[in-house]
Amino acid sequence: MFKKIIAVATSMVLVGSLLVGCGGKTASSGGGGKKDKVRLKMSVTGSDSSTWTKGAQKFAELVKEKTNGEVEIKVYPNEQLSGGNQGKGIEMLRNGATDLSFHSNIIYSIMDERFGVISLPWLLPDYETVDAKLNGKGGEAINEILDEIGVVGLGFGENGFRQLTNTKKAVNTPEDISGLKIRVPGIKMYISLYKALGADPIAMNFSEVFTALQQKAIDGQENPTDIITSSKIYEVQDHLSVWNYSYDSIILGMNKAKFESLKPEHQEAIKEAAIEACDYQVEINRQAEDEQLKMFEERGMTITTVTKENIEAFKQKVSSVYTEYEPIMGKELIDAFR
Repeated sequence: MFKKIIAVATSMVLVGSLLVGCGGKTASSGGGGKKDKVRLKMSVTGSDSSTWTKGAQKFAELVKEKTNGEVEIKVYPNEQLSGGNQGKGIEMLRNGATDLSFHSNIIYSIMDERFGVISLPWLLPDYETVDAKLNGKGGEAINEILDEIGVVGLGFGENGFRQLTNTKKAVNTPEDISGLKIRVPGIKMYISLYKALGADPIAMNFSEVFTALQQKAIDGQENPTDIITSSKIYEVQDHLSVWNYSYDSIILGMNKAKFESLKPEHQEAIKEAAIEACDYQVEINRQAEDEQLKMFEERGMTITTVTKENIEAFKQKVSSVYTEYEPIMGKELIDAFR
C-alpha cells in the first residue's frame, strides 16, 4: 500500500512538472519569458577582406549589442546568396529572400536609372562634397526612391571614387583611352560614358572580370582601389589612372516588410547601428586608399594621376551624358547632388 502511495505521488509530481513546463513555454511565447531570437541574413558583394564585409560585420556586432542579443545578423560576403549576380542580389532583397544588403548604387540603377545620379561623371568632385550631399537632400532623395521599391535605406557606405586600370598604356588624356576595351557594370549610363570617351565599353558580371583580364579578352576595368585590392586586379593590370571620375556609394538597405515586422525598439537599434557601421566602413575605406595605391606601385603598376587640366578635357568629352540622362533622372534629383 505504501509503495502505491509513493507511485501515485511521484506521478503527480511528474504531471505537475510537465504542466509547469508547458505553462513556462506559453508564457515565453506570450512575452513573459525569454524571446526567440530574430535571425537575419545580409548579403555583401565585397570579398571577405573588403571594407564592405568589415563594415557589415561591424553592423552585425552593433545590432547584437544594441538588442541584447535578440537580433542576430549573419553576413554572406562574395555575393554568395545570389551566385555572384549583383542584380539578382538586390532582387532577393526586394522580395525578402534576404533581409539586408550592402549593394552599390550603380547596381541599383540597373532596375531604376535614377540611382545612377550619385555616379554621374565628375558630379561629386571630392569626399567633402560626397558627405555633404549624401547626408543632405541628395541622400534623402535616394531614400525616397528606395522606399518606392520596397527597401528601407539605413545608411550609405562607400565603395569610393572609381579609378581606371588597363594593360596597354598610361591613360592621362582622352586620346589615351580611345579604343581600349574596358569592362563596365551593366548599366546604360557607363556604356554611354565610355562611348563618349571613345573607348569600347564591355558589360559583364564582376565575377568574370579577373579571368577576362587574365586572358586579355578585355584591356581594362574601372573600380575603386578597395575592390582592385580585394579582388587582386592589380595582379593582371599594368597601369592605373587616378582620375576620381565617378563616385560609388554602397547602400545599406533592408527589406521594408521585414523591417516593419520588427518591434519598434529593434527597428531603432538597427537604424542606430547602421549609421555607426556606415561611418566606420567609410573611415577604414578612405584610410586604406593611399596604402593601396602605394602597394600597387610596389607590385609594379604604373600610377598616373590625371591633371586638373586633363580632367577638364575628359569632362567636356562626356557632357553628352548629362544631356542624355537629365530627362531620365530629373533635373531636380541631379541638382540635389550639385
